[in-house]
Amino acid sequence: MIHEVDEALRLLLAEAGLPERGVEVAFDAPTRDFTARRTAPTVSVFLYGIREETGRRQAGTVAEHDADGMVVGHRAAPRWFELAYLVTVWTNRPQDEHRLLAEVLQCLTAVDALPARVLTGTLAEQGLTVGLDIAGRDTGLPSVSDVWSALGGELRPSIDLRLLAPLPGGRTPAGPPVTEGLVVHVEDTGREDAAGTGGPGRRLRYHGGADPGRDGFAAPRDRGLPPGRRSRGGAR
Repeated sequence: MIHEVDEALRLLLAEAGLPERGVEVAFDAPTRDFTARRTAPTVSVFLYGIREETGRRQAGTVAEHDADGMVVGHRAAPRWFELAYLVTVWTNRPQDEHRLLAEVLQCLTAVDALPARVLTGTLAEQGLTVGLDIAGRDTGLPSVSDVWSALGGELRPSIDLRLLAPLPGGRTPAGPPVTEGLVVHVEDTGREDAAGTGGPGRRLRYHGGADPGRDGFAAPRDRGLPPGRRSRGGAR
């Protein structure tokens, strides 16, 4: 799921026209070594924190169906995680960095969730909303200043980007549908075959077993009234 969020952010920033202008999008940590290696204007989208949104955890499973509507498996409810990204820009002049950072900020604040067109893999299959927000509250993740201290660099203008994405639950395959009838072994205590059993079993087959209808496999039949009872409007 994490790599799919990375790809969605890359596609979203690409729609702003950054690659056409020679701006690279990288997911490396903005360390001193990273800044020394870059050769072009770069937008760094660095994942620095992951935290589960426990308030959205759910129990139970959801049935999965094939094209014919048959149940092929059961999947546990997804678990939601907050991903925290430190977004910075790197150019040769502070003025250019501020201009590029403003463009990135405009792109990220133009939507409240990742558009469906940039979702891939399990994010696209689940069809759930991946929320996007610029952090404005403390959620227990490291602060931006702590991140810069851990990276060993100087504090720079940055965007604290947060996304809330679903991690798909485990899948349990379902067994094949029942298409054969029951096998009933009838034992005659008075007669035994050579093997000492009551003889071979008999297989009960049901026509139209794929759709038994509201009455199931049991055929409807009239039930007689108990003695002394009469039907409504009829004779005893």
